[in-house]
Amino acid sequence: MRAVVVTRQGSPVAGNIEFRADHPEPGEPGPGQVLLRTLTTALNHMDLWVGKGIAGLNLTYPRVSGCDACAEVVRVGPGVDGAWVGRRVVVNAATAMPPRVHPDDPPGTTLAPEYQLIGEHHDGMLRERFVAPAANLAPVDGCDPRAAAAFGLCTLTAWSMMVGKGGLTPGQSVLITGIGGGVALAGLSIARHFGCRIAVTSRHEWKLRKAAELGAECLVPDTGADWSRQVREWTRKRGVDMAVDSSGKATHLWCIKSLARGGAYVTPGCTSGPDATTDLARVFWNQLRLLGSTMGSADEFAQITALFRAGKLGIPVDGVYAPSDAVKAYQRLEAAEQFGKVVIEW
Repeated sequence: MRAVVVTRQGSPVAGNIEFRADHPEPGEPGPGQVLLRTLTTALNHMDLWVGKGIAGLNLTYPRVSGCDACAEVVRVGPGVDGAWVGRRVVVNAATAMPPRVHPDDPPGTTLAPEYQLIGEHHDGMLRERFVAPAANLAPVDGCDPRAAAAFGLCTLTAWSMMVGKGGLTPGQSVLITGIGGGVALAGLSIARHFGCRIAVTSRHEWKLRKAAELGAECLVPDTGADWSRQVREWTRKRGVDMAVDSSGKATHLWCIKSLARGGAYVTPGCTSGPDATTDLARVFWNQLRLLGSTMGSADEFAQITALFRAGKLGIPVDGVYAPSDAVKAYQRLEAAEQFGKVVIEW
């Protein structure tokens, strides 16, 4: 079986990627599982973290990454409806863990769910065939498999933090930093679906121009200096209702300064570092909300997939590579040269 393998931990990650034609088969599906034949796999920033190593996780190598795929169901395990066989599906990589049961814990409604990720905690979807829980599937029959692989995890992440936690409503204004990456482009797609006005930042003028083609109105060059004044001027000094930021240290403070009274700062990551400087006076005086988020629920995955099938949500595909060219695909992702998702086509 063909697979793309991370041979060892290290950075840059691309140098540790190998294409193998003799990778072991995944085995038969167990109870509640299905065997899938992969059509396309999309890379995520998570694939770089898996290659570099993740604090708190004892990852062993070699291992197969990959958190997003469009695939066809080949066989089902015990307890799974046979109607899934032959269906084209996308796979939700986020698997909710059973809640901890302890006599001193508060009510479960106050606790955030814990997820494990296919492709991070367990071998993933960068291979020709793999096994996954049937509960994590959503049908995408008739959809372009490249676009289908591209939209899943990033759109789930963006939807959960913007809509589920952030309470985004139609007509609000949204700031999205670092446009060009998957979560940022998913956020742009969601904001456009809600009829929001959209501001974006980037270090690259060409990415700003492409974002304008997708509906962004305010294009903010990120030179490393404070750009919040430009955002506030665009909103006639009111500020934006929501700032979507996965960069962290490099952009957090400017996002806080760009928010309107009662606005929400939502973050699923911190690629530029976790030790950001903030402005607590603005946080309490303007009654801001700071919301962390990771992945999303099965119900949220069903919602975004329905919108994808209806043509309402999607992420651009930056480039498509053969599995044998996986090193080139990783190099493009690692260089942050992409605008949209990098896809492997099997």
